[in-house]
Amino acid sequence: MSAQDNTSFNGRTILIGVCGGIAAYKCAAVVSALRQRGADVHVIMTEAAQRFVTPLTFQALSNNDVHTDMFGEAAAWQIAHIGLVRRSDLFVILNATANTMAKLAHGIADNLLTTCVLATRKPVLLAAAMNTQMLAAPATQENIATLQARGYEFVAPGAGFLACGEVGEGRLADEDDILGAIAMVLARAGQFAGQRMLITAGPTREFADPARFLSNPSSGRMGYALAAEAAKRGARTVLVSGPTELRAPAEVELIRVTSAREMEAAVLEQLPGVNVFIGAAAVADFRPAAAVAHKAKKDGAELHLTLERNPDIIAHVAAHRPANCLVVGFAAESDDLEENARTKLRRKRLDAIVANRIGPNGGAFGSNDGEAVILWGDDGREEVSRRSKSALAAAVLDRITALRAAR
Repeated sequence: MSAQDNTSFNGRTILIGVCGGIAAYKCAAVVSALRQRGADVHVIMTEAAQRFVTPLTFQALSNNDVHTDMFGEAAAWQIAHIGLVRRSDLFVILNATANTMAKLAHGIADNLLTTCVLATRKPVLLAAAMNTQMLAAPATQENIATLQARGYEFVAPGAGFLACGEVGEGRLADEDDILGAIAMVLARAGQFAGQRMLITAGPTREFADPARFLSNPSSGRMGYALAAEAAKRGARTVLVSGPTELRAPAEVELIRVTSAREMEAAVLEQLPGVNVFIGAAAVADFRPAAAVAHKAKKDGAELHLTLERNPDIIAHVAAHRPANCLVVGFAAESDDLEENARTKLRRKRLDAIVANRIGPNGGAFGSNDGEAVILWGDDGREEVSRRSKSALAAAVLDRITALRAAR
């Protein structure tokens, strides 16, 4: 999407952050373009940003007060720190410096801009602008990766002649690219408004005695990333999670369970009225046939463990889904990835399946990033390259959106 599309932002409140860098002067044109397209634009400037452009410039272009002071008057504090953050549809840091991204990556809130970013639960879009070497520095790249893993969106910087005299990457992205990214993020934010989404995540634990259980290495990160992305796109999201150390994503209802049977009961209770079900949990296929109440001692303990099958939760959901409910599964495979996944897709009557590989490079269990192949129908296929699990979750929900639109 480019600025030539003349996308309207009528009715949208956009909060703009301007940081201390020479690209601050370019931010003025973006603020002006947003206002011309109907957006209600509010600007927060860091102290360093005011050394490059005066607040009066952005006040004139946005037709709103510009917020600069962390400890200003009480009314201004309420507007900038609480009111605007709550009313905004999107927070855009137009010329994100290495310093600001480092603060955000490490949770430092020492000015109004960083404080407001930490306070918002709306989408955050960053457009980096800095010297080429600063951008390429390992610390900066690690901070960018950290923010991406948390679901922050990025506009890739441009390349060319920089103010420092060097030539390379680090220029603020073109106005067309920034406006296109804003339009895309805003469109995503409302994709599932009014929809109910039910997601499972994490492993299950099947106890043989109080000290021993069958399980798998699932961290739950994929399911939690899906829930966070679904909520960000407006869905009323319920996450049924096996044991993990992860915190509930913002605005997501979390139901914690332990065993496969507990997960099935919670899912079936929540299923009525659900529009999309995503089974991302790594449910144990088997459980001990009998669990004992006391820890079995090694001396004299039975060396044979009898197993029985656990319920197939996603097959049950697919067979008893509400009307027009889309059911998406996951397949973690060590070999014959697509063949096994497509067999599961057909056998369980799923609408789509996300296949990823078990192993050190597959990302199915335990890692912060991963790659996958999404399969649907008889021959539908989308390969998703390696990326953070937040970005992978976004790709999965993009595909779900497309499948729903094709119905």
